[in-house]
Amino acid sequence: MRPTDPVRVGSPAWDIAVPARPSRLAGVTMAGFSDRADAPVEVEVVPHPAIMMLFDFGDQPLVVDDGAGRQQRGCVTAGLAPPPGARGRGQAGSFACLQVRLSPVIAHAVLGATGELSGAVTTLDDLWGRDAARIQERLRAARSWDARFVIAEAALARRHDAGRAVDAEVAFCWRRMVAGGGQVRVERLATEVGWSRKRLWARFRSQIGLTPKRAAQLIRFDRAAHRLAAGHSAATVAADSGYADQSHLHRDVMAFTGATPATVASAPFLAVDDVAWPGRP
Repeated sequence: MRPTDPVRVGSPAWDIAVPARPSRLAGVTMAGFSDRADAPVEVEVVPHPAIMMLFDFGDQPLVVDDGAGRQQRGCVTAGLAPPPGARGRGQAGSFACLQVRLSPVIAHAVLGATGELSGAVTTLDDLWGRDAARIQERLRAARSWDARFVIAEAALARRHDAGRAVDAEVAFCWRRMVAGGGQVRVERLATEVGWSRKRLWARFRSQIGLTPKRAAQLIRFDRAAHRLAAGHSAATVAADSGYADQSHLHRDVMAFTGATPATVASAPFLAVDDVAWPGRP
């Protein structure tokens, strides 16, 4: 089976398609979701260490609630660590959407407003103007997921090439955090790049969208959430993920999601991550 052949998986059940090859832009991954739902679907958004872009082109519009009572439709962008309670809702009927995950290192160039997307849910129209609608129409008119992936990657590449890259030191620190599962001390990172802690804190916050400490917490939470979804006990996950104890893990999960570790472990998006995002760290 080719990677771009849809795979029926998860509960609720989705057809999921992924590109046949990795994106030429490091830090960009994509997946296509489609289904014909007999009843309305509601899915909680579990924070992960990436900016989410959602292109909706189904018969029934998807609605993204940012957790604070504001709703967005169409091309939607969700920043790092959206407020607890953020969720996507779909009406009964046919739906299809393309989800793009951007490392915040590349999102700084692609979106040009990463510092304002630390947890915001906004429309891509607000960031890309008319170009967002043009891309959405091209995606809607495309006849295959292969074609949609090509269109999306080309649009991201144009924005990336014209955008401003993050500082090399900031990119290095982000990669070290991801590689270490969020268990890296900020003071050590500052020493490694030859910056003061204050300088690293300011540059990282303005270019990534979160402080280094909050970014490390998000990365650690993401690793822990996936281990919970894989069936590991909360006590084991806490011990292996750098939490002081199980209560510490519980507080972190509640802070990011507003839900308990047991609830997060059964989240639909976590259940299909291995299919939708193969090779994730």
